[in-house]
Amino acid sequence: MRLLIQRVKRASVTINGNENDKRSINQGMCVFIGVTHGDDESKADWLAEKMSGLRIFEDSDGKINLSLKDIEGEVLLVSQFSLYASCSKGRRPGFTDAAKPDEAERLYDYFVSKVKALGLRKVSCGEFGADMEVEIINDGPLTFIVDSI
Repeated sequence: MRLLIQRVKRASVTINGNENDKRSINQGMCVFIGVTHGDDESKADWLAEKMSGLRIFEDSDGKINLSLKDIEGEVLLVSQFSLYASCSKGRRPGFTDAAKPDEAERLYDYFVSKVKALGLRKVSCGEFGADMEVEIINDGPLTFIVDSI
């Protein structure tokens, strides 16, 4: 599994162009989640803990030293199969490294449930397989890629 984590001042996702189905957060993280072949629950568990404890927020001295939990931040989770795209050949990305949709959705849902169980202030989610418009006000900008071990 792979996470692309962006520290945000705020973020939102609109599902299938429906403004009535807009999910948003304030200060925290917008996290894009990719699933590849061989991923399992143990990798999702590790990534959920890693993400929530990642110290990417500034303390009172301006040092990047606080976690999402420390600042009582919020998180927006969005599935993104293209995190496993290969652009090494030709001009059209290949997606064979991304897990098949049914397995990716199962692990995405599992990851969401693990993050929700961490007791964070607010967890909002996109919708797997939907057309999503994501709006992000990046803070920093700070962006991190975290791969499962």
